[in-house]
Order: sequence, then C-alpha cells, then structure tokens
Amino acid sequence: MNVDKVILAAPRGFCAGVEMAIKALAWLVRTFDGPVYCYHEIVHNKLVVRRFEQLGVVFVDDISEVPPGHPIMLSAHGSAPEVVAAATEQASYMVDAVCPLVTKVHHEVKVRAGKGYRIVYVGHEDHEEAVGTMAVAPEAIHPVESVADVEALPEFGDPVALLAQTTLSHRDWEGVLHSARERFPDMWTPGRSDLCFATTNRQAALTAIAERCSTVVIVGSSNSSNTRALEKLARELGCENVYRVNRASELPDDITGMVGLTAGASAPEELINEVLDRLAPTGGIEEVSITDEDEYFPPPRNLRELIEASGSLASFSLGGPPSPIPMVDRKVAASDVLDGLIASR
Repeated sequence: MNVDKVILAAPRGFCAGVEMAIKALAWLVRTFDGPVYCYHEIVHNKLVVRRFEQLGVVFVDDISEVPPGHPIMLSAHGSAPEVVAAATEQASYMVDAVCPLVTKVHHEVKVRAGKGYRIVYVGHEDHEEAVGTMAVAPEAIHPVESVADVEALPEFGDPVALLAQTTLSHRDWEGVLHSARERFPDMWTPGRSDLCFATTNRQAALTAIAERCSTVVIVGSSNSSNTRALEKLARELGCENVYRVNRASELPDDITGMVGLTAGASAPEELINEVLDRLAPTGGIEEVSITDEDEYFPPPRNLRELIEASGSLASFSLGGPPSPIPMVDRKVAASDVLDGLIASR
C-alpha cells in the first residue's frame, strides 16, 4: 500500500445501544454458571459474537433451542412479543437488551394500531429489528422499502401512520417519506424521527469527509444494516473505491492516496485500529468530528435490580474481583469490558 493520509470520521463505531447490550451480556456471563443463551446475535458484528462464543454464550434463532432453566438475553435489535413471553417462561433469568430507540418504535406501533391506524413501516423485511417490530401489530402493518412499494399500497379507509426501522439510510428514508406524504397527506408521523441518532451521525460524518477521499473503508459486518447504509452512501457520494471489511486482512494491497475510514455502530474500536495499522498512512491521521455523542443507555431495569440485589460490584475493565466500581459503568467502554472478560479466562 501507499496511503498518503487517513481521514477518520467521528462519530464511528459502537453506539449507546450496542454499549449497553454488550455490557449487559458480559454481566450475565460473569454472574451465572453454565451457558448463557442469547436470542439472535447480540449485535451484528462477527468479532463481538465470536468473543462471546469463546466465553460460552450460545446464540440461538429460536427460544425452543434453549434448555429450560438457563439465563437468556434478547438481542439489541428487539424481539416479537411472543418471543419475549416465551423467553420469560423458559429462562431461569431473562434480560431484554433491546435498544431504547427500538422500544420507542414498538410503543408507537402498539399505540397507533390500538387507535385504528394503518401503519406504513419502512424497513428491511428480513432484518431482525423489522421482524420484531412488525410482530407487535402484524394485522395493522404494511411494510415498504422503496418509493415503488409506497406507490403500490392500497387506499386505506383508516388513518395512516408512518414508522421506520431505526438503522435506515437517511437518504432512503427521505425518499419514502416524501412519497408517503404525497399519497397520504394527513399521515401521522412521530414528533421525533425514528431514525437512530447514531446512524444519522455516522452518515453525516462520512458525508463530511467523502469528497476528500479517493478510497473509503467501512468497518463492519455484512448483516449490519447501518454498516450497509454507510457503504451505499459512500458510493452515492461518488467515492472511487469503497471497501466494507470485517477485519484489516480483507483489505486489498493496492490502496493508495487519501483514505476515509469509518465504522458501523456495531464495530469495536480495536478493528478500526487494526485497519489503521494496515493502512499505515505516511502523512498521518486526521480525525474529522461533526458532533460529540454523550448518550448513555443504562442496563435494563431488571438487570439493574439484580446488580443492586446481589451486591456484586466488579470492574468490567479488569474482569476481576469485586471492587467499588459498578459492573455496568458508563465510564468503562464496552470493548474494554469484553477484553477484560476474555483476559480473565
């Protein structure tokens, strides 16, 4: 490689919801003997999933695969109501690590459906978040992914509401929103956008650096919706070469010039550093930040209650014995939590 400079987008990598989910699952691993089960991948990143598998976590796609009496965590993407009910009945202890922003959409679906609305839901029909959301009120939801899908919707005699998967590309969302408003002028939309602030921030940061770069590298897994949205956006912005990689080893050897680097919301910082080491820019690294993200999502309520009841305080960063530092601490990064648990094994 002959990379002149790397322009590093900020924000990038882990979002608040991912931080919360990883810390919560790590706490369960540390607390319970025997395997901890997780319904679907806790977050969409191969390295994170592999790390938890090394710690004995078993990922399943059906709650019936979990032997009765084991702890279960539900993934950050949100689960169907029947899955939550089955996990509650099956598990010795159940934690729903759904991102609060997804919970907001689930609530909006339930309320609007209860008021007799037809819900136009913008999302990728096979994505776990979309599957869980549509299961909240399947009889009221009409999924769409494109302007053509909106145009193909029937005329509704009932009022219409528009809701969305949180990790959509902002550009894709705007087109569908405009088309839906033309078809249904009196359509209800939430006062605050359903699109995740972290997803929007990462797309805005990429937009801020793209025109300066001959190559853009996006770190993240192929099943991560927000990562794929970054890849699509980079191409739409006219970048000559766009590479989405899980790890630095997937990069081609002939990258040259000015390189932009970002990462999806499920990608740990260590993978970004690994890519930086591989690119080895002769002119150094410039970070371009468009905003500071200081959002923090505390662990689910029942997990907080368990932590308080057990009196078990430990430092996640060290993965060590009890200490005065709460196990779920906003000052401790999820990547350090996971590294600490791995190191202590």
